[in-house]
Amino acid sequence: MRKSQKIYLPIKRLIGILGSLMGIVFCLVLLWWWIIPINAIVTKGHPFFLQERYGKNQKVFKMIKLRSMKLDVNPNLAPSDMDENKQKGMYTKFGAFLRKSSLDETVQLFNILIGQMAFIGPRPGSAHHEEYLRECRLMYTPSAYDVKPGISGYAQIKMKREHNPEFKAYWDHRYVIRMNFFFDTGVFIYTFLKLFGAVKGR
Repeated sequence: MRKSQKIYLPIKRLIGILGSLMGIVFCLVLLWWWIIPINAIVTKGHPFFLQERYGKNQKVFKMIKLRSMKLDVNPNLAPSDMDENKQKGMYTKFGAFLRKSSLDETVQLFNILIGQMAFIGPRPGSAHHEEYLRECRLMYTPSAYDVKPGISGYAQIKMKREHNPEFKAYWDHRYVIRMNFFFDTGVFIYTFLKLFGAVKGR
């Protein structure tokens, strides 16, 4: 890791703390007060879902999401290994809306606040069904595990909705090489614009 990147890391952490606090307040006021109760009613269970993911230095942590799957679905199934029809059958109608809008990811602001994630970084792979992705990432130096995982990342921009572990590991590697304030800002802005339909994505 370059000296400039080492200097940037504490700045990135400060941005994460301040940004996640503001985001949590924003979501409490405008989103979660109606999303969470509706989700609890629709899923007939706990509205939140915790899944073990690989973080920095391959340390396993519990990433929080708003539940989008039906209660009888095995949470360790890999959606990328299923066809589109089987994937659709995993989610409630409201859950499908949460996933398509990425609102299910908003609660990961808490993961950022406590230091497990960042706004921008490689997406954390599952500790249960993405072992091949982990192997692919470890083929590169630097690897995705040299930095904190993010809510959004460079690979998600380059690959859209593709699920190729080899390509994902490559773009995660390229992210770690290029990581700086301006690059992270560009990825963040692109993600924000895509979320509101200002840029097209598959």
